[in-house]
Amino acid sequence: MFRVGIGQDSHRIQFKSQNAKCKIASQNLKLGGVVVSEEYLVVAKSDGDVVLHALVNALSSALGGGSVSNYADPLCGKGVTDSKEYVKEVLKKMGEYKVNNISVAIEAGEPKLETYFEQIKESIAKIVGVSKDQVGLTATSGEGLNSFGKGEGIQAFVMASLIYNG
Repeated sequence: MFRVGIGQDSHRIQFKSQNAKCKIASQNLKLGGVVVSEEYLVVAKSDGDVVLHALVNALSSALGGGSVSNYADPLCGKGVTDSKEYVKEVLKKMGEYKVNNISVAIEAGEPKLETYFEQIKESIAKIVGVSKDQVGLTATSGEGLNSFGKGEGIQAFVMASLIYNG
């Protein structure tokens, strides 16, 4: 028996020099648990890792659960801002299921991400307990057609398939 879930998340990003305008704490841009830029900051209450937030949404959706906020908000309230911890929370609810594969699609005009693909795939694989070849990753610039393509934000979509392991 299979289950499939899709998740999405997005956050505003900005150059470090623009941080004075930010009302919410900003972190170095992290994707899939990997810092991909110290020049860009992500505006978020947590570490703002859109890939891991979308992964939580995808896994939770596949299990019939709710959004990332159900996992992140209580932990964030306790000072836990590492999105890996949010993924671990939803993984505890997997029961007899295990991850079959993960597909990640990122939209961002900046920064360029291809040089980080292998690190991101390895990080995601380690977090969910699968091999790196079970994680797919693509990125698009959006050709400047929307705020993500213009470098004002970053968006991730994740599809997760689960397989019954009982």
